[in-house]
Amino acid sequence: MTFDYNSTRPKLILAEYGRNVQNMVDYICSLPTKEERNKYAQVVIDMMGVLNPHLRDVADFKHKLWDHLHIISDFKIDVDSPYPIPDRAEIHHKPQLLSYPQHRIRFKHYGYTVERMIEKAVAMPSADNRHKMAISIANFMKMAYVTWNKDFVQDDHIIQDLAELSGNVLLLPADTVLTKLDFKTPPPGNRSKGTAAPAHQKNNNNTNNNRKQNSGRKTFTQKKGSFKR
Repeated sequence: MTFDYNSTRPKLILAEYGRNVQNMVDYICSLPTKEERNKYAQVVIDMMGVLNPHLRDVADFKHKLWDHLHIISDFKIDVDSPYPIPDRAEIHHKPQLLSYPQHRIRFKHYGYTVERMIEKAVAMPSADNRHKMAISIANFMKMAYVTWNKDFVQDDHIIQDLAELSGNVLLLPADTVLTKLDFKTPPPGNRSKGTAAPAHQKNNNNTNNNRKQNSGRKTFTQKKGSFKR
């Protein structure tokens, strides 16, 4: 006794229609007269539309079904199609290969964008604008360093890397204090009404509220049958 496994069957051309549709299309291709092929082809088209109702949302979905019928038959079916027969070369057209950017990044944890920003900053004619841009780039570099290395970094290390990447053009004082940019948590003063406060701030607020409520309550001590307020 032999078993019929899918691995031994012919490969499905359009698997979303299933094995039965594939067999019916193969059967239509074997019919001797075009009249019979046209008749059964219309039945299969209707069945394909039922099996894939999402195609009804596609513009001119009937045209899509007839194209799929020709593809399933490997372009061997000979029927009177109401639409032009699709070209095999266009169906199996290979996309053009995209060239992958080949950038030699000096410090990969900063990324190529930082190097481009440094180039723009170096080309600025105004020394004041270069200094402001250098501060912004250094803050971004600190954020990128901590993001990829998961460690603390000294500000003078970032300042030294910025000077090296800019060819000693963007020089910041050694006592410059950098801030790690955080795009997820807004500053406390700029938090919108719909943004929830941090967990530790919620706990502090709850503690303060409980103290206020307890301070306003009346406490009584029972002693010898009387209550002292």
